[in-house]
Amino acid sequence: MTTQSRPPVSPPLQDTAPPAARSTSGAIWAALGIVYVVWGSTYLAIRVVVETIPPFLSASARFLVAGALLAALVAWRQGPSALRVSGRQFASAALVGALLLIGGNGLVVLAERTVPSGVTALLVASVPLWVVLLRRTAGRRTPAATVGGVLLGLVGLLVLTSPGLTGEVRLTGLLMVVAAALIWAFGSFLAGYLPMPANPFAASVYEMLTAGVGAGLLALVRGEPRHFDPAAVSTASWVALAYLFTFGSLVAFTAYAWLLQRAPLPLVATYAYVNPVVAVVLGWLILAEPLTWPIVLGGAIVVAGVCLVVRTER
Repeated sequence: MTTQSRPPVSPPLQDTAPPAARSTSGAIWAALGIVYVVWGSTYLAIRVVVETIPPFLSASARFLVAGALLAALVAWRQGPSALRVSGRQFASAALVGALLLIGGNGLVVLAERTVPSGVTALLVASVPLWVVLLRRTAGRRTPAATVGGVLLGLVGLLVLTSPGLTGEVRLTGLLMVVAAALIWAFGSFLAGYLPMPANPFAASVYEMLTAGVGAGLLALVRGEPRHFDPAAVSTASWVALAYLFTFGSLVAFTAYAWLLQRAPLPLVATYAYVNPVVAVVLGWLILAEPLTWPIVLGGAIVVAGVCLVVRTER
């Protein structure tokens, strides 16, 4: 999981595009660069946003604005009919959006008030590991190398959460991120069994709008609007929120969807272990987040495990 909107259904396991479309061109590398850097930087942006904006209020604003902008873009490029879905498809997209963006992303936003952005990204990188475990519980056969990657990644998670045991980082925040990754994985897994809209952009519109409304309701329950003072919000938080609207939820998502149609899937899947590295480096460079040995060692183990899973589950 990442904190950004992605196509709701996991990419197909087969590489089905014609060979002519599979050459690794400059455009493909440019799109990959966007996905690597922009999605890797969203953890940093969220950390800056929640410094002065309540977490669920910021998440609600982000997804309502991003969903509306994406809907307008889809209607402009593909026609209003592209947004038409059946009742069952809408309900499926709404459920997946609630799991991915309210449960998964919402807990990440809440946790980043106390958990460094780099550590958050490394913990969220475990999503492919949880997806594999969910598939295995559903009876899907798993290669031995994939099982090894999952076990390796789980060891990395234990190392990463050790700062919570020593008091360096709040354990509740770390466990919140782990829960977010589990919920995101469950939403991704469930999407493959639901009647989702055929158009991934339309599906994401309804996912984001549902998440925006849901996060807004949670903000009301938490009393966030009563304590929110726009004048007290820093310029950095406003800029970071605008960055999440545009680049995090629209630009990178569009680049990712384009890559799924134009690039080899194993190459596209590398974002799963590049994004957390980008997040750690940016958190260290810009926010001076510490690089302790549990973060470096645990992060390296998690990334290695995810890399092994992605390569064997292509």
